[in-house]
Amino acid sequence: MAYPAACLFDLDGLLLDTEPLHARAWRDAARSFDTDLDPARLLALRGRRRLDCADQVLAWIRDAGHPCDGREALLAVRQPIAERLLAQAPAMAGAERLVRNCYGLGVPMALATSSSRAAVELKAAPHRWLELIATRVHGDDAELGAGKPAPDVFLIAAARLGVDAASCWAFEDSPAGAMAAAAAGCRVHVLLTEATQDAVFPVGSVMLESLEEVVL
Repeated sequence: MAYPAACLFDLDGLLLDTEPLHARAWRDAARSFDTDLDPARLLALRGRRRLDCADQVLAWIRDAGHPCDGREALLAVRQPIAERLLAQAPAMAGAERLVRNCYGLGVPMALATSSSRAAVELKAAPHRWLELIATRVHGDDAELGAGKPAPDVFLIAAARLGVDAASCWAFEDSPAGAMAAAAAGCRVHVLLTEATQDAVFPVGSVMLESLEEVVL
């Protein structure tokens, strides 16, 4: 079979089962400011950079008429919760096998994540197999302009691998991430979860119930 020029992987909710933990951290932080985040709002945060999420949650808090001194005050509550939860995030089913298969076949790989470098290091520490993905674009990367759903993260990842994004397979779980990958021209693979079963994804996306379905 013809292999992709490269595989570009999201991290949260795709390789590591972190999204319920991120959602819990944002929900608990918002509740500290007397604001509830329903499932639709939590889905809207999925796949986006931390500061973008913080600005959105801050807007919801203020729209509800509750005081909050700003992004820093919100993150001061949210970050300790998130770090405690995320340090032990498990791998998604099939994630390690897929990464090892790509490595064994010589298919180039890159991480295209909204998470900061420090957050990735925290979450990835128990999962040594993630070290096989040497090329990484983080949410706080100096070259990154706009976060997902903008295509920047995937375009930079492909460029660092020296391949055309249109020849890459991108693996995502969030609507924002899938939109970013599609806008970059990648062939989009979407890992569905219970939280995203009814979400809207780009037309033509390959829909997966598990990463174990991916054949290389």
